[in-house]
Amino acid sequence: MAAAVFAQPGSGARFDWGLTGAAELGRVCGALVVVDVLSFTTAVEVAVSRGMRVHPFPWGEQAAEYASRIGATVAVGRRQTNPAQPWSLSPAALSTAPVVADLVLPSPNGSAISAAASATGVPVVAACLRNARAVGRWLRRQGYGSSAAPVGVIAAGERWPDGSLRPGVEDQLGAASVLDALSGVPGGLSVEAAMALAALASTPDVPAAVRGCVSGRELTEGGFAGDVEIAVQIDVSDVVPVLYQGVFSAG
Repeated sequence: MAAAVFAQPGSGARFDWGLTGAAELGRVCGALVVVDVLSFTTAVEVAVSRGMRVHPFPWGEQAAEYASRIGATVAVGRRQTNPAQPWSLSPAALSTAPVVADLVLPSPNGSAISAAASATGVPVVAACLRNARAVGRWLRRQGYGSSAAPVGVIAAGERWPDGSLRPGVEDQLGAASVLDALSGVPGGLSVEAAMALAALASTPDVPAAVRGCVSGRELTEGGFAGDVEIAVQIDVSDVVPVLYQGVFSAG
């Protein structure tokens, strides 16, 4: 019985971190929302809004083999793009790259979580700051948010060199933005979700916080400030990417 408490029972909207949190909430929730602001779910929103179907895939060399097998284009690392292969995890690159029908988009965090979550059979939604309110509206229209059909919101986080989870400000704020749009659901918020929402309420300038946090500074100092600027645009999109049979497309 003690293990059941980790699923935050009795609430309509719940919050957790990373692959393990997604696995825990995926057992009991009616829908999962994955948030990886810098940059997987932002990249998914950009690609899907341009008409691409996005296949999440864990980071690794097998992504190219998988893309070849299904007849898709594979995205490469940010620094590996070239004129012949301009698709990458960079939202800025995806906003200008040629539109392809199917894009395999690997990443070590949000993509790996999404790929694993798809095995639960529940709807998996990609959310970021750009579409957080639209995601919340979509979930409520679909009837999620009661204690019988709860929503699990997962902040992907980053990784330390040893592979352990490094919670990220950007993902907590992105997840909280979705929870803000779910705050009136009939099942209410779990304590964990309410605490994430409290962090958002105490952040007067979300874009500035994302630019100034470790992940934002890492990208900016690495020459990818454009990715951060796309990611910090708040509620500019009505696109809700939903993962169905292993593919994100507009819900």
